[in-house]
Amino acid sequence: METPVDTSQIVQFAALDDLLALSRANSLWPLTFGLACCAIEMMAAGGPRFDISRFGAEVFRPSPRQADVMIVAGTINKKMAPAVKTLYDQMLEPKWVIAMGNCAISGGPFVFPGQYAVVEGVDKLFPVDVYIPGCPPRPEALIEGILALEQKLTGKRRWPVVKPPQ
Repeated sequence: METPVDTSQIVQFAALDDLLALSRANSLWPLTFGLACCAIEMMAAGGPRFDISRFGAEVFRPSPRQADVMIVAGTINKKMAPAVKTLYDQMLEPKWVIAMGNCAISGGPFVFPGQYAVVEGVDKLFPVDVYIPGCPPRPEALIEGILALEQKLTGKRRWPVVKPPQ
């Protein structure tokens, strides 16, 4: 008995795939999930001063079943790790992850020899698409991270990168 062939590997609808990627990139719905001080910067990015809604990511969802991007903002303790993993598993495909801040990327200042309580990076739990360094990173850095995720989804940059004068 033959196994069925996945047609998505054989048949490609280039225009439709491009349209779907553009739609997904311009309407990212982040999961409301903040663990530490980086969450304050994430909230500021959603406020009127930085206005993340210009990029289609203003709808912070309270349920993982309604979100397609998880912004892990802050320190993940080993006691909290199963809950974070459960939320990630409950998100529907396609899903993406942004690690915001040094604590989410590598454990931050809480990592030292013999420590037992902090997960040394969210990528130990599930794959991460975009890393945003800083302690805590500014709201502009989160916006840049969202633009980087959009670029990863569509293959092109929505806004040009501004280079400093020479």
